[in-house]
Amino acid sequence: MRTPSADSEASAQPLLGRRARLQHVSVAVPPDAAARARAFYGALLGLEERDVLPALEPESFIWYRIGEYVELHLMLTEEAARERAHFCLDVDDLEALRRRLEESSVQTRDGSQIVGRPRFTCRDPFGNLIEFTTTQR
Repeated sequence: MRTPSADSEASAQPLLGRRARLQHVSVAVPPDAAARARAFYGALLGLEERDVLPALEPESFIWYRIGEYVELHLMLTEEAARERAHFCLDVDDLEALRRRLEESSVQTRDGSQIVGRPRFTCRDPFGNLIEFTTTQR
């Protein structure tokens, strides 16, 4: 394991900077499932769809905004969803969202308990695992 020296200029400045933050998450969705993806992520979860950059083959992606800075990129591909890989969304009303999902026949599941961080998971219609939480504000 490499330990930077105390007088190293590299150790004085964090490589990613102090304002580094997650910009996007990408998940796989079957190519013929764009309408179902929009129904789940747009209509059910209420995410705002945004334009895909023209240089990236817009017919191969669906992009959503999550909050002010983060994006969710749905890649229309034959690639299968991963078993445990997931992303987590911090939401305002966790219980209301859970009710809405369950009323729409989406199965939810409690995760292992973390003090001060209520949470649950579900899978999107394509098998991608999503965690939802709310932080104490």
